[in-house]
Amino acid sequence: MTEAAFLAPRRRATVYEAYEAPFPVPRSDAEAMRCRESVYRADLVNQQVLVRDPAHIELLYGQGYFGKGILSRARPDYSLSDRWQEFEGRQIPVISKARYEQLLSWRRDYLLSKGMDEEAVNQILVRLSEPIEPAAESEEAGLAHTEDASQKKRKRSSSTDEQRRKYCPYQDRQHTDPAPRTGSSPVDDSSPMADSSPVADSSPVADSSPVADSVLDSAPGTDSAPEYVLVEGDSDEEEGGSEVNQGGVRRLPFSTTEVLQLTLEEAFFLVYALGCLSVHHNQKPLSISELWGRFRGVQPGFESSYAAYHYYRSRAWVPKPGAKYGAHFMLYRKGPPFYHASYSVVVEQVRSSGASLRPFTWRSLAALSRITANVSKELMMCYIIYPADLSEAELTSPLSLHRLTVQEVVIKRWISSRERAELDDI
Repeated sequence: MTEAAFLAPRRRATVYEAYEAPFPVPRSDAEAMRCRESVYRADLVNQQVLVRDPAHIELLYGQGYFGKGILSRARPDYSLSDRWQEFEGRQIPVISKARYEQLLSWRRDYLLSKGMDEEAVNQILVRLSEPIEPAAESEEAGLAHTEDASQKKRKRSSSTDEQRRKYCPYQDRQHTDPAPRTGSSPVDDSSPMADSSPVADSSPVADSSPVADSVLDSAPGTDSAPEYVLVEGDSDEEEGGSEVNQGGVRRLPFSTTEVLQLTLEEAFFLVYALGCLSVHHNQKPLSISELWGRFRGVQPGFESSYAAYHYYRSRAWVPKPGAKYGAHFMLYRKGPPFYHASYSVVVEQVRSSGASLRPFTWRSLAALSRITANVSKELMMCYIIYPADLSEAELTSPLSLHRLTVQEVVIKRWISSRERAELDDI
């Protein structure tokens, strides 16, 4: 083992991004005047810190590479489709019929996992998959739409029966739809699609199923997520016009909004060190002390891992989760788009009691060293040294971080043949 001597990182062969800033905070008064947001918002949901605002996501990841998209590999740029088409004044994604059926099956599995009745789930899927007709743009178009309403209704009914036979194979095919639902719809009333959507007027879901209605109303309806999709392969070749006007528009089975997920160390660093993030729980902002207590309760040894994270961030490294390589962190220069990770970091507590976050045997340490070497990185042990007089009561406050000391050691494999070759060269 040798004391850590940081080496030059290996730059990626192809870089597709431009480096913006190390942190998502204004660096001058002029930038502060132009900054749209001074404090970003995140929510603590099921012990996870999530950022939902697209503008906040772009700044937090683009300036410092904090977090990870839950639907993407790294940068939160997931999109339901690469092709989009205008419908009723808004852009909607274009997907294949097979893809839409896959989304319906996922929605079905989700509802069944919540304990809903299978028949109610089948009815919800039928309701979601009904075609949506475009609203009339003029009085003449409205009259023509009225004259052709009965024909389209028969076609829509035929499509609905087909969907019902697919998702409700044991249901009577002579089933009669109940009275129109009078409940509210998640579709905006100001939207021209609100009046023309079959979801808003009639449905095979009975009024006596409030659970089904509440679950359906939780379908996508946010401003940042598309509510509708254009499904290819559902058009009627007998009718003229575009594919949209032929009934290819469907409701999205569930929201596919991209969300930025922050690790606990990243979230606390943004709150405690930079002061640019506010974490809310049940619509209530949490103080630094409350956040510290919650994170320590969720993650054992959080004070040690955060001390290491804070230390490396202060030295211009970008620490990212390293579970893939059996480590706590991977250290990047500037960010993952620009350089390969240089070090795999394992965080260890050093206490007078001898407690350790991750007890190592020689075999496990040799295996971890071998894995790290195989991916062209170096293994670094980061020891967080606790003073002997630091009590557990002091650790309940983030002020205890000032009393912790960081020491690094790099572990390298000794290969006898390579050592002999180096001596021969000398």
